[in-house]
Amino acid sequence: MMNLSSTMKAYGCRYCVSPLKQLLHTTNHHLRFRPRSPPLFSSSFNNLKLPNFNLLLTYNSLFFTTEHLWGRSGMNTNKKMVEHLQQYGVISSEKVARVMETIDRALFVPDRTPAYADCPQEIGYNATISAPHMHATCLQLLEEKLQPGMHALDVGSGTGYLTACFAMMVGPQGRAIGVEHIPELVASSINNIEKSAAAPLLKKGSLSMHVGDGREGWPECAPYDAIHVGAAAPEMPQALLDQLKPGGRMVIPVGNIFQDLKVVDKNPDGSISIRSESSVRYVPLTSRDAQLQS
Repeated sequence: MMNLSSTMKAYGCRYCVSPLKQLLHTTNHHLRFRPRSPPLFSSSFNNLKLPNFNLLLTYNSLFFTTEHLWGRSGMNTNKKMVEHLQQYGVISSEKVARVMETIDRALFVPDRTPAYADCPQEIGYNATISAPHMHATCLQLLEEKLQPGMHALDVGSGTGYLTACFAMMVGPQGRAIGVEHIPELVASSINNIEKSAAAPLLKKGSLSMHVGDGREGWPECAPYDAIHVGAAAPEMPQALLDQLKPGGRMVIPVGNIFQDLKVVDKNPDGSISIRSESSVRYVPLTSRDAQLQS
């Protein structure tokens, strides 16, 4: 099995902006490097035996996606998408694979969109649904904190896909909360979930979607075992730290020009441990108005 995790992965982040700003600031996609990865143009990279490894220029960001290793041919079912992610070493967890097979990505993207292609898709309001391998990686980073009965918060829930996955993992005795500051996206996410395997959890109330400023979290259902944030904060948001349960974990990109994907663990005594998972490029964690005007 070919494993790309030791080389390089690239993820499409949640928001997109105008072409000029994309050219200047690399905002539609973010580039992810494993800490121990070889340099981009190292000899070991050049010697990789990969089929048609295409280098892409997307605005001013150079990145690879697994889509360009296997192409789009045959990527016409959710199951095949997951199998490809497993084949290339993106998914190693059987539980994550089962959940991603159960929640059909096609229900969470606009019509006539290549739902199973490994790239972000526009969903309107200067936002995107992230690439499948981004979702897989986030689920695996948080898997231990998404056990049955646990509470999870998804900040910037978009079309509801990742929140639905969280809900399937924590089950009917847990809670999965999605927070999104675009009301129209919240409405569409509820409609999407109602057509998915997570519909019974939405009806029961263990899965819920809310309009709100994700920077403030969702205190009503805190504390959370798992928190995912889909945009880069200039500094660690205190409100989200406060809502993280002792023993819980948050995955969040932090920084301005230079950003790192941080894995934040709150220890049982309430102290915080932070490690950098990788270098990334996200758009800012910002207000609704700023996003719509971008």
